[in-house]
Amino acid sequence: MTATTERHGVITEAGTIVFERLLPGPIERVWEFLTDSEKRGRWLATGPMDEHVGGKVELFFRHKDLSTIHEQTPERYKSIEDGVTLRCEVTACRMPHLLSYLWGNDGSEVTFELMPEGKQVRLTLTHRRLPDRKESISVASGWHTHLGLLVDQLNDERPRAFWSTFEKFYRDYETRIPE
Repeated sequence: MTATTERHGVITEAGTIVFERLLPGPIERVWEFLTDSEKRGRWLATGPMDEHVGGKVELFFRHKDLSTIHEQTPERYKSIEDGVTLRCEVTACRMPHLLSYLWGNDGSEVTFELMPEGKQVRLTLTHRRLPDRKESISVASGWHTHLGLLVDQLNDERPRAFWSTFEKFYRDYETRIPE
């Protein structure tokens, strides 16, 4: 694993968190893990994606399918235990370097930027316009956990447990994100 594998997201301004990860390349492979439903489904969510501005993205999250390590869903997330769908809209797409989309109906936006660095790829993920601290903590914990799963997939490693990893980072971000 690289030094940026577990680095915490950084709050760059109110409602904005930025993550960086150095991933094994090539860049086209990483792009596929962002856009291809089957590959994206191994670390985030399945669903169709139109790769053009104005295109639709449908993300079906089923966290218990992300790892072979089975755990109980935390009580506060029981309502989505069997899955939840998020509908998004592409706001920027420049294959294989940039992908942005509105995150459901909450007004926030996710941007993935990919830059080759030798045989590796620097992923910068920015989630902006998060409405409040509670959502920022949940989103930061989620992205941290999902990005760890992406690293596992790209390194052909056994995917880490989702919920225990998420809960660890949830506690971390509760102390990192100010009131």
